[in-house]
Amino acid sequence: MALDGAFLHELAHELSSVLLDSRVDKVYQPSREEIVLLMRWRGGSARLLMSAAADSPRIHFTKTNPENPKSPPMFCMLLRKHLGSGRLVEIRQLGMDRILHLVFESVNEMGDLVRLTLAVEIMGRHSNIILVGPDGRVIDAVKRIDLEMSSVRQILPGIGYVLPPPQTGKLSLLESRGDEILARIEELENTDLSKALMKVLQGVSPVLCREAASYAVRDLDVRSRELDPEQRRRLSEYLDYLSSVLREHTGTPVLLSEPSGRPREFSFVPINQYRGALLSREYPSYSELLDSFYGDRDLMERMKQRSHDLLRLLANTSDRIARRIEAQKEELGKCAQRDTLRQYGDLISANLYSLSKGMTEFSAQNFYDEALPTVQIRLDPRLTPAQNAQKYYAEYRKADTAERMLTGLIRQGEAELEYLDTVFDALVRATREAELAALREELTAAGYLKRRGGQNRRPEKLAPLRYRSSDGFTILVGRNNLQNDRLTLKEAHNYDVWFHTQKIPGSHTVVVSEGRPVPDSTLEQAAVIAAYNSRARDSALVPVDYTIIKNVKKPPGARPGRVIYSDFKTAVVTPSRELSESLRVE
Repeated sequence: MALDGAFLHELAHELSSVLLDSRVDKVYQPSREEIVLLMRWRGGSARLLMSAAADSPRIHFTKTNPENPKSPPMFCMLLRKHLGSGRLVEIRQLGMDRILHLVFESVNEMGDLVRLTLAVEIMGRHSNIILVGPDGRVIDAVKRIDLEMSSVRQILPGIGYVLPPPQTGKLSLLESRGDEILARIEELENTDLSKALMKVLQGVSPVLCREAASYAVRDLDVRSRELDPEQRRRLSEYLDYLSSVLREHTGTPVLLSEPSGRPREFSFVPINQYRGALLSREYPSYSELLDSFYGDRDLMERMKQRSHDLLRLLANTSDRIARRIEAQKEELGKCAQRDTLRQYGDLISANLYSLSKGMTEFSAQNFYDEALPTVQIRLDPRLTPAQNAQKYYAEYRKADTAERMLTGLIRQGEAELEYLDTVFDALVRATREAELAALREELTAAGYLKRRGGQNRRPEKLAPLRYRSSDGFTILVGRNNLQNDRLTLKEAHNYDVWFHTQKIPGSHTVVVSEGRPVPDSTLEQAAVIAAYNSRARDSALVPVDYTIIKNVKKPPGARPGRVIYSDFKTAVVTPSRELSESLRVE
């Protein structure tokens, strides 16, 4: 669901109640389309996140501390220059549009007090964050829009800031009563009631219009001009209720999720149209709701941007290896007839007395088959019969050697694909720049990446992920293949317990026993954590093998992260994010 104007109205009130008269302490730009302002006031502080991403535009407080690039982007530097230590004096929404203006008082280069506006436009793929000077001209924006990109509205440094084209003719819930809205609906053609509400009302989302229609007609298929008096009364009553909530700021932040936990919708009023198909949860604030709804998605998007080169490398390399294996298997299939070549050589040798140079083929009984069938054997007329026999023997030896070599090459290629699969799994689960740097170092050491000039310094050494079971046992999880090897083969002790998902890429997980017997509850929690830190984290009933460390060995010459183990047991568990996060130790 997109953040609509009505939700933004409630959110703006929440932000204003906290932020007015606060000052900009720091400015960050974690990704290309995100800005984070660290705001401070007497006795408190908060991080204000603004996003112009097409799939998640928004503004709200955030408790997450996103990792920032080592070199701040130009727009981030510009905001630091103009808004550093600036005081936020006003937050205003333009009608019920999805546009929020944050007005700051700041001191310019001349020492004069000026007012700057940070315009946060939440409009899907047209979303933007624009810094406007005291003269109403654009200083810069997260997304510069030139004439080639839009003939209607340009956003470039130095030109006047112009608002997006308004939605003319629509009614606002802040200003119109339910009966007025009903009258406007009746002027439209007979259509679906929720669609009619969308056409009439300003700043409302489809889910809110469907909720109003559901309340009015109680799941009946009634169109906009077919409402009976009772349905008209109920619709007017619900619209007046929405108006009252928006005017008095009495909304309730509500998140609707699928039974699996995946978030689907959010609103500022309870949503009942799904009749229990979605689970409803109230949040103490709109910011916490949005932080929960978008948090994981944003983290994935940021890491995707930063790991784009590695993802492309792994995809291209895996594709090239897969094509090579396919060609080798095809060539190996041709070697399956090598015994026939040897038999033809034997048959020619057995019939040398009846053959002569210049023959192109001859018939012989195949004494390798009990039925003694007759086979036709082609001959090279330029060679003697003995030379023809030697030619078949040579082709047989060539095919036999090729089969042995191809079998080994295919095995190596498949092992390489498995290794790249484990790197890809670690990459998609990475949450920090340091983890990406460690994966780059691993791929460089393996020869997949070239070490660039000036990059001789190795990345910082990452500690394994650390958890503590309910029984007080430490559980360690490797972040990449090199750390998996170090954790399992060097740092763990013989009677620590080792876990790994069965035939599924994932992290090595170790319960540090410290010489004590490990209770079943800790073993179960460690299995859940191992399943969560694997490719199967979104699956159910995941098999996880576990054994003591002394039973885990590394084969000679095996790639990083590759081990063999014996005397193991298997637990079947369902990965749980809630359990994993509750046991996580920072």
